[in-house]
Amino acid sequence: MIKPTPNPPETEDSTSPYASPDSTRLHEAAEKALDHYLKKPGAAPSCNSVDRGMQMFMVAPDVNPEAMAIQTYETFSSVSILLLDLADSLEDKPRHLAMAIYQLSEMGLLLAEKALDQERAIAVG
Repeated sequence: MIKPTPNPPETEDSTSPYASPDSTRLHEAAEKALDHYLKKPGAAPSCNSVDRGMQMFMVAPDVNPEAMAIQTYETFSSVSILLLDLADSLEDKPRHLAMAIYQLSEMGLLLAEKALDQERAIAVG
């Protein structure tokens, strides 16, 4: 049988695939990924793009507690209004789902209001 291409020439070069700095970094990254996905004990926590994306917003550590409670209240209030508007444009099951979420946002609104009242009582007292 005739082969269309010849065998590659044999070389005496025994260069390691990790000899260059780029391949060493690639190997280290691969090991880190395997450690993370295989849940190897002692593996450093990853900080991938999904984690960084979820940390786009953060609360300042020295924020005024009353200002934080007010902002929470305003956020829940806005969500509740948006959900009511959405529910008005829906029918049947999607409407019931929007109303259920609205009720959850109202519970959050009540909790935020109670936290705000307590924060104000502490500030006054």
